[in-house]
Amino acid sequence: MAASSTCNIRMLVVAVCGLLTAVILGLCIWQTVIRIQRGTFSPPSSTPIEFCRNGGTWENGRCICTEEWKGLRCTIANFCENSTYMSFTFSRIPVGRYGPSLQTCDKNTVNAGSPIAIRLCSLSIYGETELQNVIIGGCDENLETLKMQIDNISTISVNISTEAQILTSDASKLTPENITSATKVVGQIFNISRNADSEAKKVAVTTVSQLLDASENVFQRAAATDNDDSFGTLIEQVETYSLSLGNDSIVEPNIAIQSVSLENTMTATSILFSVQKGASDSLAPGLTSVETNVDKLHPDGQTELQILVNTNTSNTKKCGFVLYQKNKLFQSKIFTTRSNFSQKIISSKVDGNEQDQSINVKMVFSPKYNQKEFQLNSYSCVYWNFLTKDWDTYGCHKDKSTDGFLGCSCNHTTNFAVLMTFKKNYQYPESLDILSNVGCVLSIAGLALTIIFQIVTRKVRKTSVTWVLVNLCTPMLIFNLLFVFGIENSNKNLKTSDHDFNNIDFDNNVVPTRDTTDIPNYLCTVTAAFLHYFLLVTFTWNGLSSIQLYFLLIRTMKPFPQHFILFITLVGWGVPAIIVGVTTGLVYSQNGSDSQWELDYRQEEFCWLKTSDSNGFITSSFLWSFIMPITVILISNIVIFIIITVKVLWQNNQNLTSTKKNSTLKKIFSTLSIAVIFGITWILAYFMLISNDEIRHVFSYIFCLLNTTQGLQLFLLYTIRTKIFQSEASKVFKSLFSSVGKVKSRLCWTSLRLRLRMYNMLKSFPVLHEHFRLLEPSATTEEM
Repeated sequence: MAASSTCNIRMLVVAVCGLLTAVILGLCIWQTVIRIQRGTFSPPSSTPIEFCRNGGTWENGRCICTEEWKGLRCTIANFCENSTYMSFTFSRIPVGRYGPSLQTCDKNTVNAGSPIAIRLCSLSIYGETELQNVIIGGCDENLETLKMQIDNISTISVNISTEAQILTSDASKLTPENITSATKVVGQIFNISRNADSEAKKVAVTTVSQLLDASENVFQRAAATDNDDSFGTLIEQVETYSLSLGNDSIVEPNIAIQSVSLENTMTATSILFSVQKGASDSLAPGLTSVETNVDKLHPDGQTELQILVNTNTSNTKKCGFVLYQKNKLFQSKIFTTRSNFSQKIISSKVDGNEQDQSINVKMVFSPKYNQKEFQLNSYSCVYWNFLTKDWDTYGCHKDKSTDGFLGCSCNHTTNFAVLMTFKKNYQYPESLDILSNVGCVLSIAGLALTIIFQIVTRKVRKTSVTWVLVNLCTPMLIFNLLFVFGIENSNKNLKTSDHDFNNIDFDNNVVPTRDTTDIPNYLCTVTAAFLHYFLLVTFTWNGLSSIQLYFLLIRTMKPFPQHFILFITLVGWGVPAIIVGVTTGLVYSQNGSDSQWELDYRQEEFCWLKTSDSNGFITSSFLWSFIMPITVILISNIVIFIIITVKVLWQNNQNLTSTKKNSTLKKIFSTLSIAVIFGITWILAYFMLISNDEIRHVFSYIFCLLNTTQGLQLFLLYTIRTKIFQSEASKVFKSLFSSVGKVKSRLCWTSLRLRLRMYNMLKSFPVLHEHFRLLEPSATTEEM
């Protein structure tokens, strides 16, 4: 009977495990089918796949091409092919740019590593690309030596300007010191008092455009160490230079300068400067235009920017405009940018008094940004204040008279900008699917039962084993509860407007602090920190479990170290707390001044750690505070798992009395038990980093299946398989079976008594006795 009840218990366990596995696998297959159907029968996008070619991106209803391509789908070449001239070789050069030679100055020269020559790629009068003559520089000059020759600019300005252009042709190699020296040299070339040649000034405009191709980080470091305000000096000198071109213009990829002469105008005049949208983010000849005697702004669908200067006086004879495609020269201490697009700067200057109240400036900007990723939140009309060296709003206010454009109006001329702030359109994930919910609920139930069982039966167990298992299950239980109820960000339920201009406050015009804004959610940040902590605690106790089993199974003849339980308890709960505390402290100390510092620690899409920062994955806190500790624990667990498996679990024992089948089954169960408590299945997370979507999809479901049910696995392997649980369960089942048996036996004895009464009655009739001999109870019946 005992063997029969034990067999029944095992069969019940096998049936339950098989049923749960079948349910979860069925849910897996169901979710896979749904995803395939969504991918197969989803409605086609309004934009064909790969409509924009050669690196072009689809933004705001059109293709934005790279500099090397143009056209509706970025399929028309806009570059000059690789070329060779004399002994110099040049790579592909975009139209309108100077390309550096592959030959550089020798390492023993002053200008070591810089290109020796440059070459311009331009368009002919027939619209065909053509290469201009090569400009050769010297290797005995660098930007530092050119800066020392400023006093001689009036006599050798062309040579200095040409050398500066060659030295800045490769923007990727420019350092903060190069930026500072180049701006000082170019600023003095534009200085009227230096009497530089007009050709040198035109070349200097190209140098400024090349400088703006350097990274934002280089400009920030250059501005931090520049005590002479070389950026501000250059901006002022370029403004003055914009008045000296008559009615001509100079257009480079990152800067455009336009002059307007009003010498023949005797009445009050208004000047309109327009910039049209191009195929790429770079400026090109033909995109700018000037009109005089215009009453009002009249932008159209292709207008990117318009500025109207009303000069209600006849004393104005000249007007100049400068358009900066990037705002890198305007390093603000108030306004910081984090998005990958730059704010355009437009400058207007007249030859009269800039603060003359008779001058009125109106502007409209067409906001250029990726509408799929961002939503316009607000904007401010500002100008560059040379006294404070920062943006200011004095004399400027917003104007909403032109639909579809950001309007501004100011009562003075200078460098203007529209500082836009955006809300990022986060792609919040859908709620947890049925597979994740079922797995987590089963794990929560299994972990809770395991903890209760371990505590209730602790007196008949070894203290260390019970203590480690309870400490492993507790953080895992809390993590699963937080994951189910707190992983989603409540901001996903906030409704956003479909039209960006509806939420703009036109009455409030203040300088913003950053170009992106987010709704803070401190509860989500706290949840992410707790998830971070309890998952680290879980992995730490996985590692401590492996160490404990190593002592129990490998070093069997040696006792545990002194105060072992106290030591592992402090490590298991204390080390993760230190890691989480140091991580949050460092993130807050570096970004605490920012009201949205929490997004440097967690993600906005859901309440979990941020996987990478602006500097990349290598410098992210996610790598050093989560991936690295877990990787070290998993490697050590795998090593100990292999040692225990080889030396203990699968070692051949000549004295083994059980059958080979049962022995193998026990070994398999023991191996699975060790793998589960060591957290070996978490190594599947690394396979989810594979770039192939199909393979990653398969590993994602396997990872979800094995790890969301880890608590259930612990319950099955460490609670149900124990003799104490089986004996207690057998008692419960025996009581159930005995109660059912009693009911059946009562029914059986009642039937037997009726038959015996009928027999005694018939026996009293001798005649009929022989006819009813078959009714006599057999020996078997009497025994029953």
